[in-house]
Amino acid sequence: GPTLANPTNGTTMQEFILLGFTIEQQSRFLLLSVFAVIYSLTLVENLIIITLILQDARLSRLPMYILLGNFSWLEMCYITSTVPRMLSDLASPFGIISFHDCFLQFYIFFSLGTTECLFLSVMSLDRYLAICHPLRYLMLMSHQVCLNLVASCWVFGFLVYTIPVFLISRLSYCGSNIIDHFVCDPGPLLDLACPPLGQVPVVCYILNSAVCLGTCLFIMISYALVVLTLLKMPSHDQRVKGFSTVSSHLAVVTLFYGSVAAMYAGPGGDRQAGVTKVVTLFYTAITPLLNPLIYCLRNQGVKEALGRAVRRKVWM
Repeated sequence: GPTLANPTNGTTMQEFILLGFTIEQQSRFLLLSVFAVIYSLTLVENLIIITLILQDARLSRLPMYILLGNFSWLEMCYITSTVPRMLSDLASPFGIISFHDCFLQFYIFFSLGTTECLFLSVMSLDRYLAICHPLRYLMLMSHQVCLNLVASCWVFGFLVYTIPVFLISRLSYCGSNIIDHFVCDPGPLLDLACPPLGQVPVVCYILNSAVCLGTCLFIMISYALVVLTLLKMPSHDQRVKGFSTVSSHLAVVTLFYGSVAAMYAGPGGDRQAGVTKVVTLFYTAITPLLNPLIYCLRNQGVKEALGRAVRRKVWM
């Protein structure tokens, strides 16, 4: 395949070395074991949710559960875009990754992250319509509208990051090829590129900020309106049921945006590589593990579907 030549001295960058975690062999094995378990559990949890929704005629038609099923699939893809590679690198002394594989991982990982921001926005819109406009909800969020929103999240999520990936891949790379991270992240890649970088860092920063801040603002406004509506409800039971649904959504949103903000809010130079890795681990591996638990433990529909599925198995 083509390699990138540096016009100044003609060097080409064929591959990068993902430094990963610089720890002793014993700690590497422990980390490998822990994250292998986390990865397996995450896949199982999300598969259970998807299966329950697909098998349950009641849930599979409701917009909230169509979104939840897609979100579970997204979480499985998201953790798969980084963790298996990280596990294989923990098992070997250091992770050599080809130039193209590195940019492919960067593209998939960030596209899935963008898709997650969009899904969380659509889920907040769904709760807003269900709670603030209950009489018009099924008309406003019809089956077709819901499917269109789902498709838009996936398509737009994967279109946005073509620009930074293209721009960063066109830069010249001279000198070191060691990425002090366990994923191909734009920050370390920009650090390795030789000047002049032009407007590339600015474009990446603006795009990141627009996606994160735009969706976060939309979600906050949606839930603020939902909370105001719930507080005005005369029925105590309705209020409790509404807050129960919204609180699980808000917990997922807080986990995701909190860790992303900790990662990308400050200027790059102020962060140490160790902190970056820990925060990235949190939102790539820990949040996809916790999200299904948060949704299922708080979600009456999923709990009832699980009960029905277990009873069916017992009677069979």
